Amino acid sequence: MVQVRDHHPLQDNGFIDIEHWVSGLIDRVETNNILDKEVLISACELARASEANTDVENHETWAATVSSFHAGLEMATILIELHLFDQDSLVAAILYRAVREGRLPILSVQKEYGKGVSQLIESVLRMAVISTLRSDSEADVFGHAAHQQAPKVREMLVSIIDDVRVALIKIAERTCAIRALKTATDEKRKRVAREIFDVYAPLAHRLGIGQLKWELEDLAFRYLENDEYLRIAKLLDERRMDRQRYIEELIDTLEREIHDAGIQGDIAGRAKHIYSIWKKMHRKDVGFSQIYDIRAVRVLVPTVADCYTVLGIVHSHWRNIPNEFDDYIASPKENGYRSLHTAVIGPHRKVLEIQIRTYEMHEDAEYGVCSHWLYKGTDAKKSSNSYEDKISWLRQVLEWHEELEDEHVSQLLSRDNSTDRVYVFTPEGHVVDLAVGSTPLDFAYRIHTSIGHRCRGAKINGKIVPLNTPLKTSDQVTILTGKNESPSRDWLSPALHYLHSTRARSKVQQWFRKQNHEKNAQAGKALFDREIRQLNIKQVDLDALAEKFNKHGADGLYAGIGSGDISMEQLVHAVMASLGGTKDRVRTPYGLPAKASRYAGSEVYIYGVGNLMTRIAGCCNPVPGDQISGYVTEGRGVSVHRKDCGNFLRLQSNEPERILEVHWGGEPKQVYPVKIMIDAYDRSSLLKDITTVLDKAGLNVLSMNTKSDDSVMGVAVQMAITLEVSSIEQLSNVMARLREIPNMAKVQRVDDS
Repeated sequence: MVQVRDHHPLQDNGFIDIEHWVSGLIDRVETNNILDKEVLISACELARASEANTDVENHETWAATVSSFHAGLEMATILIELHLFDQDSLVAAILYRAVREGRLPILSVQKEYGKGVSQLIESVLRMAVISTLRSDSEADVFGHAAHQQAPKVREMLVSIIDDVRVALIKIAERTCAIRALKTATDEKRKRVAREIFDVYAPLAHRLGIGQLKWELEDLAFRYLENDEYLRIAKLLDERRMDRQRYIEELIDTLEREIHDAGIQGDIAGRAKHIYSIWKKMHRKDVGFSQIYDIRAVRVLVPTVADCYTVLGIVHSHWRNIPNEFDDYIASPKENGYRSLHTAVIGPHRKVLEIQIRTYEMHEDAEYGVCSHWLYKGTDAKKSSNSYEDKISWLRQVLEWHEELEDEHVSQLLSRDNSTDRVYVFTPEGHVVDLAVGSTPLDFAYRIHTSIGHRCRGAKINGKIVPLNTPLKTSDQVTILTGKNESPSRDWLSPALHYLHSTRARSKVQQWFRKQNHEKNAQAGKALFDREIRQLNIKQVDLDALAEKFNKHGADGLYAGIGSGDISMEQLVHAVMASLGGTKDRVRTPYGLPAKASRYAGSEVYIYGVGNLMTRIAGCCNPVPGDQISGYVTEGRGVSVHRKDCGNFLRLQSNEPERILEVHWGGEPKQVYPVKIMIDAYDRSSLLKDITTVLDKAGLNVLSMNTKSDDSVMGVAVQMAITLEVSSIEQLSNVMARLREIPNMAKVQRVDDS
């Protein structure tokens, strides 16, 4: 059934009477004192005032006659109809369109109504990115037909929903959008209808919101298959009066029977939706006359026992049709829907469907997850397992294919780590799914191997970024390419995090393996010499090293490095082992004692106290897992307190200079001091970039000395840094990351002599 927009109460001057409208909205709320009338009036007035702001972004509107203010009121009305009596949600709905059109700054919303409202609006705005889905059903997208993009969009959509209210506000917004398409162009009608049909109607169904699901499907079907829609509508209309009289007679009979059985219930005719009729005709390959539930009634009763009693009454009066009985009470649908469905041969030998459910089941079917909404600040309703189950489903992307008969999603669900995905856009609006941690370079290889090979840079949301930048869901990625295929060998270094995908890494390795032996050997020798020089390793037995990697001599070793068969990490480990080191040691004369204190003879240590004696404060007795801080006493070392300890808070206030940041940890690793020298061309933020790399690597800096030389063109700077490292591999990795910093000329380990 297609719904029509409610008329808003008007003042004498023709403007909407906001106070009257808000009062009417609150009157529909089942529980008192959960909505603030003044706040809602304020939001409406702000939405109306924002329409005067003509300095807006280029957002298309639903239709020329629909203002952002009217749209906000309609969205809030839909949420109330869904029983979402949550004030933040209603305020967000009222203001959403004004924010999206650029008429109202989100910071103004946050300042006036709080972070909860602004976060809801921002999350709904994030969902709007799926509107870029292309409607070209003939185009291929990376080897897949464009219609297969719909499942990816649905997966992406769910991955960015962190609050079910966000999904409900977006569904309300899309409902308003499709209602307003009467005056839109045919192209726009089909584009919006396809988006709603592929994404939002299934989402409404999976949330159990039957009230909107049917309307969205019928409206979308009307614009996508207008001839079929009109044909079935005409068939329904031709028999409408006869059908109505028949249903009224049957209801009279049923009411008498259930009353005689001592059951108090409600019986009504049930509207059959045009799309569901068409879908059933195609699924069963039958004609309109063979659709049994065109004539249908719904019986609502108080208890589950009453449901089965009524079912017995129905079957005792009219013969049921085999294979047309479904017990969704004993076996609910995946979205939580419960009811009894039976088709019988009724009076005058006409087939009809009868649905039997409790009042609670009916509320669930109509309002879905909204019927279990936990009203904040009241005891009107309690959260239920059904609500939690629906939220759990929303985060797991379960079985969309049942509604859309799409096998793509079932394949996705059988894939390892299918929930650990990010969904990003190409410049054309196609959705690509990648593993969490993927980079623009992974994206390039996912599009096409040659795009990956020729990748020279990337933009995320229009901004140039490094190729090892992690991607986030809803990012739009643009790959900048060169003319010739020439991947970088640095892409294969795990320490630099260019490639997250095993598939992309193998593509790069394959490219280098195809290069001729001489080129690989030259490149491998350059890489080997640079690494050995930077680590300040004096002598290496190349023949022994080549034999370890099953290569023929130094030339074969270099070729293996150049082709990517031998990684720098493997090489460094093998070199140190050949020199008598181990994988856990750096070749240095001495190791440093552990700078941590053991807790009570356990395997837990306290870090941040250096070599000072420690004792556990008796006033609060912190245990591992508590948040802790240290206080430097006079002559008794460091006393360790819980951060919320009253004595500690007093000490912190009186003597803040004696407070230490300390934390729990496992057994400390042996660390070794290593000195490195950095040559770079000076610029702003250079020191910050260097210390950021060291901090991310978790390394402690013992000393740092810097000097500049103005005589060198560009003003050269030299830094001597002494680090604590636990292994030569750790040192090699951090030096590789330092080399990636802009303006870096040389990074090399030096003897501290």
